[in-house]
Amino acid sequence: MSSRFEDGEVLLINKPLKWSSFDVINRFRYFLRKQCGIQKIKVGHAGTLDPLADGLLIVCTGRFTKRIEEFQGQEKEYTGTFRLGATTPSFDLEHETDQTFETSHITPEMIRQAAESLTGDIMQIPPVFSAIKIGGKRAYKFARKDKDPELSARPVNVREFEITRIQMPEVDFRISCSKGTYIRSIARDFGQALNSGAHLTALRRTRIGDFLLKDAWELEDLMENIRKEYTFPKEEPERNP
Repeated sequence: MSSRFEDGEVLLINKPLKWSSFDVINRFRYFLRKQCGIQKIKVGHAGTLDPLADGLLIVCTGRFTKRIEEFQGQEKEYTGTFRLGATTPSFDLEHETDQTFETSHITPEMIRQAAESLTGDIMQIPPVFSAIKIGGKRAYKFARKDKDPELSARPVNVREFEITRIQMPEVDFRISCSKGTYIRSIARDFGQALNSGAHLTALRRTRIGDFLLKDAWELEDLMENIRKEYTFPKEEPERNP
């Protein structure tokens, strides 16, 4: 591993569950400053993951932060679980259930048809609990004040939507999709397509473009490896006055 973080590195990190993407960046930047003596360095990530999701996070340092937009624009792949029969305001486990629905009419064939109906070029309304800006303010700030911001549908592409397990009321999936696709919104639309409700209970990002989760570092392992390999600046000997 190159130690020239100032010149630029692209690092693959498995973001821990319940950490925000910014938590990872802040922890790594602090490590570079305190452990490696790099006081001024740019560190950024390519594509936010919600705290309740884990998986692949691309972290760029130095000059490679200029490539963040390039990485963000690449196709992403996720695996996860929907729970049918209930919804939450955030479409995931961040909030408590607000409505329950019947699921006894749902068959495996209906579930696969619902997935097919949400595959391809679709129009998607983002979650109100999201970072989408409305009049210069983040949508989640309105939502947290019990306001109902009006969000416009946006075009996204879901290239693949595979159902990998059905154990009612849980449904596991694998989705390959374009930049800007909200899997939480797919959960909402999936429930509606089944004349029921649904929310997201687990999410993992497994791929961004050609970068794979299986090649990612655990953050603590990465920092330990850097401690072993990094060539620390030698201290100048003290001079006699």
